[in-house]
Amino acid sequence: MIDPTRHRQLQELDVVGLCTRILQNSRNELYLNMRYLDLSLSSLGFEMDPACRGLGTDGFVIYYHGEYLCDLYRRSRVFVNRAYLHMVLHCLFCHMDTMGRRDGRMWNLACDIAAESVIDGLYLKCVHIQTPPFRMDWYGRLRQRLQVLNAEGVYKALEEMKLTERQLERLEAEFLVDDHQYWQLPPDAPKTGVVRQNQWSNNREKLQTEMETMGNRQDEDTKSLLEQVQVENRSRYDYRRFLQKFSVLREEMLVDEDSFDYVFYTYGLSLYGNMPLVEPLESKEVSRIEDFVLVIDTSMSCSGDLVRRFLEETYSVLCQSDSYFKKTNIHIIQCDDQVQQDRRITCRQEMEAYMQEFSIIGQGGTDFRPAFEYVNQMLGRGEFHRLKGLLYFTDGEGIYPVKRPVYDTAFVFVKEQYTDISVPAWAMKVILEPEQLLEMKQEKPIEIE
Repeated sequence: MIDPTRHRQLQELDVVGLCTRILQNSRNELYLNMRYLDLSLSSLGFEMDPACRGLGTDGFVIYYHGEYLCDLYRRSRVFVNRAYLHMVLHCLFCHMDTMGRRDGRMWNLACDIAAESVIDGLYLKCVHIQTPPFRMDWYGRLRQRLQVLNAEGVYKALEEMKLTERQLERLEAEFLVDDHQYWQLPPDAPKTGVVRQNQWSNNREKLQTEMETMGNRQDEDTKSLLEQVQVENRSRYDYRRFLQKFSVLREEMLVDEDSFDYVFYTYGLSLYGNMPLVEPLESKEVSRIEDFVLVIDTSMSCSGDLVRRFLEETYSVLCQSDSYFKKTNIHIIQCDDQVQQDRRITCRQEMEAYMQEFSIIGQGGTDFRPAFEYVNQMLGRGEFHRLKGLLYFTDGEGIYPVKRPVYDTAFVFVKEQYTDISVPAWAMKVILEPEQLLEMKQEKPIEIE
């Protein structure tokens, strides 16, 4: 007599083996048609999960319900290929980590539309199906508002359309492909999210390089994919890298000073000469932001909401453990045609308190010179140890200093809401997307050109 439990286990193994072959074959077929996706396609493992509602991924593994996957394959292997690519695009476009404070239901829909729009534009036999008229109609509506159908833009467009419940349900039914329950990582594993983002950022950057290297050899239908990849590469990582321009090298303790007893350390030296009773504090040389200045243009021409979001975004980058020192010297200056406020930030707690009570002061004319003169005066008084840079958030309409300061300077503008004709040649320019500022997640960096 066959053990029922053993029999069930053998059946499950058979299903796992079959599903693994299905996904492996799908991966291979996609690779043969889109070799630039080789790294991304091979970055996901496979695991059966009876609780999965079809197919889904957490950025590391593709989870599947065995019966669903087999049925999907019986219908057509093209459907499996499209689902596999759909999940890879979610990973590449950072859909799992960038919802922020957005409505979850609408964000999931926007992500699915963004991914499907790319796949529907790929006229490759391995993924091509006849695009339904309903989809074509909605792609047309969205492209009237957006140049690139990325998730952030689609989300904003759908919000502006004021969808009815019936329209929302119809769109969900049309574009639903995978189970998004795996996007949310366990709260007790914060480092896992960082690993996921780093892995897919590397994949995305390599993908862009390979696609751009192809040049004229790439098909026209890959244009949509490349455009989204370019947008995501700019929007997710360049701002963090840009801020690193203002970092300095410095030794930093790795052990909490409270855990080190100087009494035993000095006693050992006095008793045995060069032999302390406890080891000295460990330290390493790190590159982090220490002295820094943020200047906010508080003239009438600058939007208060955008100013606040810019501060929140910069704060989120600075507050990451690898971005700044435990003790900082950051000055946040509000200035219109004169300096209205200067708040010095020395630690995370002070920054959090400032963000809670932040309000715009001023709203007069725009003159950039008073802020630079003020910072130069602080330099003369020795209030900075090693000032590396200044960020000036503005619309660009004002009077610029003629002389280049001794520290690096960048003027930060909002796309399509600025004038940069008079920006001095010695200054850097950073261009932000307004929708990314207004609808951001605290950990999400912003776009730079």
